[in-house]
Amino acid sequence: MNFVEELRWRGMLQDIMPGTEEQLLKEPTVAYVGIDPTADSLHIGHLCGVMMLRHLQKCGHKPIALIGGATGMIGDPSGKSAERNLLDEPTLRHNQECIKKQLERFLDFNSKADNAAELVNNYDWMKDYRFLDFARDIGKLITVNYMMAKDSVKKRFNGEYSQGMSFTEFTYQLLQGYDFLYLNKHKNCKMQMGGSDQWGNITTGVELIRRTGGGDVFALTCPLITKADGGKFGKTESGNIWLDKRYTSPYKFYQFWLNTTDEDAEKYIKIFTSLTKEEINALINEHREAPHLRTLQKRLAKEVTIMVHSLADYEAAVEASNILFGNATAEALQRLDEQTFLQVFEGVPQYHISRQALSDGVLPLELLAVQTNIFPSKAEARKTIQQNGLSLNKEKWTSTDTPIGTQHLLQDKYLLFQRGKKTYFLVIAE
Repeated sequence: MNFVEELRWRGMLQDIMPGTEEQLLKEPTVAYVGIDPTADSLHIGHLCGVMMLRHLQKCGHKPIALIGGATGMIGDPSGKSAERNLLDEPTLRHNQECIKKQLERFLDFNSKADNAAELVNNYDWMKDYRFLDFARDIGKLITVNYMMAKDSVKKRFNGEYSQGMSFTEFTYQLLQGYDFLYLNKHKNCKMQMGGSDQWGNITTGVELIRRTGGGDVFALTCPLITKADGGKFGKTESGNIWLDKRYTSPYKFYQFWLNTTDEDAEKYIKIFTSLTKEEINALINEHREAPHLRTLQKRLAKEVTIMVHSLADYEAAVEASNILFGNATAEALQRLDEQTFLQVFEGVPQYHISRQALSDGVLPLELLAVQTNIFPSKAEARKTIQQNGLSLNKEKWTSTDTPIGTQHLLQDKYLLFQRGKKTYFLVIAE
């Protein structure tokens, strides 16, 4: 498979160094992407780079994921308006292990083939490199003028960002450049990939290799992913969309992709799935014929959720979605964990009542119209119940005389009332 052509039709190719495509067609090639280890989980902003590595391996080349342990202690100025927090070694090592487990869902690290994926950490070759030696060996090869010409540096110096740049950050491109030089010497790595904001740092590595007498090396970048409305991809009101379910539940993750616009879904399904060109074109055509069915969004959400989490997590997320929007059963409601339950019914009107009152049992009309104001009056509550219009925990409630007690609580804490098909109320017993 032609890796460059694969990226091109998927909309994942921005900058490419001359000769790169020819090199990749000539022989299996080692290439790497750097990953920032400032958290113990990747987020979907990392996914484009990870998918580049995935496609690279599928095309027969060898991917290296470089954890920026050393550079993570400094902070990359590219696209940043302020210096980032610096991390200690135990934190970095913990983050590295967590990130590797996530990468194993995308890349084959255990293959016996020559193109098995590999994970490295630049801290391992930088931790014993003395400053004087680095300044002598590497610093003398690149001029300050060359470094100042990079966009990431110019933006910080020319007043676009007001904070300026520390010497620590200024050295970042030299350190990243040295990574490429090191991997070229020790791993026969001939190509670096990354986001388009990394082009300056990547080309510094190419220049270092050239000035130390290395062979030909190559580079390519993917465009920075944006939303159709110009907003930042992967950011929501609650923050990043993480790959670790501790930070973003599979339900929330699934909903993020499901709620993309038609225009974004057409773009994202090419970038964030491994579906073929033919499959994607068929899906796009099907979606355009009946946009209201949201064929693209559903398939995108399915593919990415299964890839990042699992088939079981995807099915649970679909079932959770159906609880709010479809004809789900009481059993499906019972299967939800508390975190997902609260996320499904986020924004639903909430009422707090005494758990002690429930222990003794509360008559429905008292609960619905006095202890809460789900109904403005007992008369209206009675009328709705008699007309078969009220459900408790997804089961029809038809009695005005049967007390509601602690035995009805979900998660030993919640009562979910539903009036009609779409109006929900959450009662929390404390």
